[in-house]
Amino acid sequence: MRHRVSGRTLGRRTEHRESMLNNLVSQLLRHERVTTTEAKAREVKALAEKVISKGREETLHNRRQLLSLLPDKNAVKKLFDDIGPRYVDRPGGYTRMVKLMPRKGDAAPMALLELV
Repeated sequence: MRHRVSGRTLGRRTEHRESMLNNLVSQLLRHERVTTTEAKAREVKALAEKVISKGREETLHNRRQLLSLLPDKNAVKKLFDDIGPRYVDRPGGYTRMVKLMPRKGDAAPMALLELV
């Protein structure tokens, strides 16, 4: 039974899944859009919302927390310099998910995740 178990496992072990999601969030911050499968996009969207909320207020504590979470220092720098100030007045909903055509090789449902 999986009562009250939250989050998707995406067919991966915990370390691999966390690393993959952190990398996807980092790429989303750097390029401001990323194309991936729908399941991954839903998980990344939740994590990205939390990361951007921390990036709105530039404190040493928030910077250190995000540097420990995200593998790319340039993404953290861009978050605090560009993205965070852009969303200071916005209470939430920083990302948008647009469904795309299925992937050609295996017909996996694809989605475009981008910053609003």
